[in-house]
Amino acid sequence: MTSDVKRGRYAVLSVGTNSTRMVLADMRTEIPHVELARTVGTRIGEGLGEHGALADEAMARTLSVLTEYANGVRDRCERSVVVATSALRRASNAGTFAERARQATGETVRVLTGEEEARASFHGAVGSLQRFDGRSGVVDIGGGSTEYAVGSGSEPSSMHSYEIGAVRLTEELPPLSGRHGVVDGQSLADAVRIAAERLAPMKEEPPVARLLFVGGSATTTAAIADAGAARVPELTRTILARSLERLCALDLEQRKLMPGMRPQRADILPAGIILLATAMEMVGQRSALVAPGDLLLGVLLQERDRASVDSGAKEEP
Repeated sequence: MTSDVKRGRYAVLSVGTNSTRMVLADMRTEIPHVELARTVGTRIGEGLGEHGALADEAMARTLSVLTEYANGVRDRCERSVVVATSALRRASNAGTFAERARQATGETVRVLTGEEEARASFHGAVGSLQRFDGRSGVVDIGGGSTEYAVGSGSEPSSMHSYEIGAVRLTEELPPLSGRHGVVDGQSLADAVRIAAERLAPMKEEPPVARLLFVGGSATTTAAIADAGAARVPELTRTILARSLERLCALDLEQRKLMPGMRPQRADILPAGIILLATAMEMVGQRSALVAPGDLLLGVLLQERDRASVDSGAKEEP
């Protein structure tokens, strides 16, 4: 029998290109209540674009965090799931990592397709906000890819994944990282050009009444723009431009000291902001709300729906 501690609580562990995350939520209310959330910048996709395989060191540090997460939530939830995104979609040795992760967590790793990732991000974003009947667009800037989903109400009708993310853009243009000083104008111009080329298909999507951002690039940009204040913010083109200018004028160590900055994201944030600004431009919006819920919440909502279907099937005579 499920204990009171576990009842109605679901956990999701996620392996992203930049970070390994965990969310534990009580799913018994319409908008789930997040009880525990953790993020560690394990950067499993480090060097993936160059070598085509996950590095041993990157796998080891990611598995260590996954094991810690799994041990921490095992006795606190009745349902758990492990998902992975862009890095494992691309890696030649993804199967090796997935098997090690299964042994570490007891769960089979579900590698999401780009479209599945876009759908889950949409569900998480709109599911964390009050009902909105107009058409929403949800942009998720990840480390290895960018997802965009459009839909009315709570269900997307169009989902796409684009092969560019904050880590990959930074790896294409290393000066963006700030490791060797301020960002030069040519690298910045090249990054804007690449982002526009990769995200150009977004222009063909239906117009939206509101734009929602999810993901670490959006939440961290909002945090540094608010000097670390905890609010549900709105990002405008002006805020993005000013934040990018500030970051590019600092080296990596100076960026890490900015109020609201997550140090693990300091090197890839300029690329993330460029992608956010480009996405905003492509869909013809001048601002976007940073939604409280994202991919992980979306996965949990989908799991709740599956559990409901499974329960209904069991009750049928």
